[in-house]
Amino acid sequence: MSQFATGITVLTARGEKAHGMTANAFTSVSIDPPLVLCCVGRTARIHDAIIDAGHFGVSVLSAEQEGVARYFAGRGRPAGMAQFERVDWFPGRHTGAPLLVGSLAWLECDLRQTYEGGDHSIFLGTVLSASRGGGQPLLFLGGGFHHHGVPAARSA
Repeated sequence: MSQFATGITVLTARGEKAHGMTANAFTSVSIDPPLVLCCVGRTARIHDAIIDAGHFGVSVLSAEQEGVARYFAGRGRPAGMAQFERVDWFPGRHTGAPLLVGSLAWLECDLRQTYEGGDHSIFLGTVLSASRGGGQPLLFLGGGFHHHGVPAARSA
């Protein structure tokens, strides 16, 4: 699957187990009703955060947000809402889930259904709101980030 280019998102949930996580296993499911899905490992902190909150936010990252993607992919950040202190964000109008400033698009979703998928859960979300930002997409292909189809410089 490393040869399948994907966009990069940060999934977020607010609540007692607030958390954010970089994810590329995200897709549209249906236009009517508007549904999306994301796949999350059952051992990931965002897994229980989404279940606990009953909703999630999605920020579709722009090419300028590679640092944000790396930050939310790492394990060394603080727990809870403190992890959002290093990034610009705003609360979603419907869920309060943190949405990241500078993204290409934002969605807020109610958790509609959860399905088992091997070591992951497949979260089906009903889209409550969707809005657009601007810019070019941040892509993931072949195990690395790409901007405008060009591999991003690897940081040490």
